[in-house]
Amino acid sequence: MKKIEDELLDFVDEKDNVIKVRKRSEIYAENSPNFRAVNVFIKNKLGKIWIPRRIETKKLFPLCLDSSVAGHVKSGETYLQAFERELKEEANLDLYKINYKILGHLNPYVDGVSAFQTVYEIEYEHTPDYNKEEFVGYYWLTPYEILDKIKKGEKHKSDLPKLIEKFYS
Repeated sequence: MKKIEDELLDFVDEKDNVIKVRKRSEIYAENSPNFRAVNVFIKNKLGKIWIPRRIETKKLFPLCLDSSVAGHVKSGETYLQAFERELKEEANLDLYKINYKILGHLNPYVDGVSAFQTVYEIEYEHTPDYNKEEFVGYYWLTPYEILDKIKKGEKHKSDLPKLIEKFYS
């Protein structure tokens, strides 16, 4: 198993321009939002979003609800390349065999999220053949149901309600 904390990320300025390469652990130790990530929502024709629950051994946000697919943009990767990689790793889906769109690009200094992010949406009618080493279960929920679960105390990644509110409210 690879050491996640040693993952190399591009450290960016407040306009998302790469400044230098740094270890993920260093960026997180400083609580800096100056790195890149992708978030993906898998949505079906009924308007329900596939929301997985992270495994309990995750260092950050164990057993929390998550975006359908999410991850860091590694050093030297584009947002699209990270989307393609994470989509395959977490949901076993091929980017070139699905329909997707970009919902938006977020800046932590403007949008109050944890990092610079590109957020994608996939049209998909089936439960993905998800990675059991990443997730322990899932729900198909409407945006309202997701926010209601969170409001009632369901553990979740910090950006999840912000993303749902921004793109689905």
